[in-house]
Amino acid sequence: MTLRGLYAITDSQLLAGGRLLPYVEAALKGGAKLLQYRDKSGDEARRLREAEALRELCGRYGASLIINDDAELAARLGVGLHLGQGDGSLSAARALLGRRAVIGGTCHAQLELAENAVKEGASYVAFGRFFNSTTKPGAPAATLELLAQARERLDVPVVAIGGITLDNAGELIAQGASMVAVIHALFAADSATEVERRARAFSTLFATT
Repeated sequence: MTLRGLYAITDSQLLAGGRLLPYVEAALKGGAKLLQYRDKSGDEARRLREAEALRELCGRYGASLIINDDAELAARLGVGLHLGQGDGSLSAARALLGRRAVIGGTCHAQLELAENAVKEGASYVAFGRFFNSTTKPGAPAATLELLAQARERLDVPVVAIGGITLDNAGELIAQGASMVAVIHALFAADSATEVERRARAFSTLFATT
C-alpha cells in the first residue's frame, strides 16, 4: 500500500456519543488512506470492539487501520501500530507484527529520532507539531526545513502532524509530507456529511501538489 494522502486520527472526546463509526466512515469515503485508532482509556473490551469495527470499515474502503500504542491489540487484529517515543521499541513491535505490518513512530522535531526509527523498522515517521495544536499544546515545533531534509535523507514516507488545517496542509505537502495527520480539522464537525466534505478537500490537496 502506498502511504500517501490523508491520515485520520480518532479522538475519543470528539467522537463520543455514537459518532465514532459514522464519522470515521465519512472520512474514509472522503479518501482517508490511514486511520489511527487512538483511545487512552482502560476499557479493553470496548477498545477491542471499536477497533474490530474500524478494521472492517477500513477494509471496505481500502484504507489501513493503525492502533495507537497497543502492540498486543494490533497483533490480535492483524493491523498496524503507531508508537510514541515512550511507547516501547519499534524493533520489538516489528518482530511481533511481522514484515508487512505498517508501523509508524513519532519523531517530534528531530531528524535523528527519525533515522533511528527507520533503522528499527518503521514504515513511516511522523514529525510535529507544525502549528498550534489542540491535542498537544506544548509539543515542540517542527519546521518546513525539517520536512525537506527528512524527504532527502529518509527512504520512508514522512507524516506531518499538529494543528494541520485545510489552509496550511498544502505547504506541508509541497515540502515533502507524504501524509498529513488530522484530528480536529477533520472530526470537529456537526455532521458526518461535513467530515466527508473536509476529508475530500484534504485528499484533493494531494492530487494538486
